[in-house]
Amino acid sequence: AAALQRLRQVFDIEELPPDVLPLKRPPQFMVDLFNKVADASGITRAPGLLQGDVVRSFEDQVHVDHHRFYFDISAMEKGEQILKAEFRVFKLKRTHLSRRSDVQHFCKVEVYELLESENKLQKKHLIASRLLSLYTEGWEVFNVTQTVSKWVGNSSSNHGFWITTTHVSNNGMEHNLVTFAKGQGTSQESRSALLVLFTNSNKRRSHSFVPSATSNSSASMSRRPRAAAAPDARSPVTACHRRELYVDFHAIGWSGWIIYPSGYNAFYCRGSCLFPLGESLNATNHATVQSIVYTLKLSQDVSMPCCVPDELKSLNLLYFDDKQNVVLKNYKDMVATRCGCH
Repeated sequence: AAALQRLRQVFDIEELPPDVLPLKRPPQFMVDLFNKVADASGITRAPGLLQGDVVRSFEDQVHVDHHRFYFDISAMEKGEQILKAEFRVFKLKRTHLSRRSDVQHFCKVEVYELLESENKLQKKHLIASRLLSLYTEGWEVFNVTQTVSKWVGNSSSNHGFWITTTHVSNNGMEHNLVTFAKGQGTSQESRSALLVLFTNSNKRRSHSFVPSATSNSSASMSRRPRAAAAPDARSPVTACHRRELYVDFHAIGWSGWIIYPSGYNAFYCRGSCLFPLGESLNATNHATVQSIVYTLKLSQDVSMPCCVPDELKSLNLLYFDDKQNVVLKNYKDMVATRCGCH
């Protein structure tokens, strides 16, 4: 139990989310984003692909009204800094084609912030507007960073968004010819509107751990490197190298809410750092001197240098949080990519 609690701290999970997989499907945008920044094992492909270290997606809570969109963003953590907020809506194709030659093929779309509750829709503030083709369909993305930042600072000011479309022709103005997909019904579920927040968690996630007097030291999962033990004279000496350490989320009972990956290879370092330290051991000058002192037995207190990770990569996790929002989170220094003597 102590080990699993420690693991939750490493992955910054306060409350274990409920098991929702495979019944609930994640937004395709979040799956595509995960595949863009990480390989199948969740290891970051290249630095800088993700803005911030957390991406949160929130699904529209209004299923009847085709103009109003509301997102519950209460899952935001204290101290989390918003870098960018995107309101993503899927514009449906207009199937009815007008026979009149004077009809313009574009409409004006306006996105408003609602300033009061839904029964007083007349009070609203224009955030963005653009021209769209009547007869195409696809995702439209609006930058709503300023508005959402205000909502995070004052949750009671969040009344949602309102979308209007206006079509101008020679015969005057027509309103709301264009509609945007809503999430109810299986056919449009993958087209449900999303609010996507790119944030910095502002957590260093440094996990030095001192076990309490009551905890079992073997279960504490302390990451403090121990001095390497002297090699047994009866066993062949194996030089410092990287070995496999697979973390299986199914085995620890987390597969019901982690979407990707199903597990990952953290790797660990093992082996001796005896003199002479070859180039493949990536030894520091300090470790080289220490190995010489140890080999020549110049000091009884000096141990052999430690075989530890000297290069680490970050891990990306795509998962459902405890409110069933889909989150993509980047964790630094989770995978040992190289070992060395230090």
